[in-house]
Amino acid sequence: MAAHDTISDMLTRIRNANLARHQTTEVPSTKMTRSIAKVLKDEGFIADFAEAGEGVKQNLVIALKYRGKTKRPIITTLRRVSKPGFRVYSNRRELPRVLGGIGIAIISTSNGIMTDREARQTGLGGEVLCYIW
Repeated sequence: MAAHDTISDMLTRIRNANLARHQTTEVPSTKMTRSIAKVLKDEGFIADFAEAGEGVKQNLVIALKYRGKTKRPIITTLRRVSKPGFRVYSNRRELPRVLGGIGIAIISTSNGIMTDREARQTGLGGEVLCYIW
């Protein structure tokens, strides 16, 4: 099945795996999904990710993180902001703060995919891809 919006597909797969308390989930590997997974790992929302498969059918295997014995997921909400039919852009002064800085906004800038904090520090704006907390 071909997904037209790979970012929404990735976020939905992570959300569903979290709700089912899975240890890992697989998403189709693209440059965008690898970049988003790298940001999620750097910010501590996922444990790790690795590429699996060969040739054209490569997948990212994402290892999810949970809290202690209760196995509550670290990621509570994933929300897609900019969609293929309605793109949302912000300049450097209007970058969103997610839950007062507790969550992150993932921004696609001219220097690559980064969090809202990194974009603010470098003075860049861009497309607001999603919110995560």
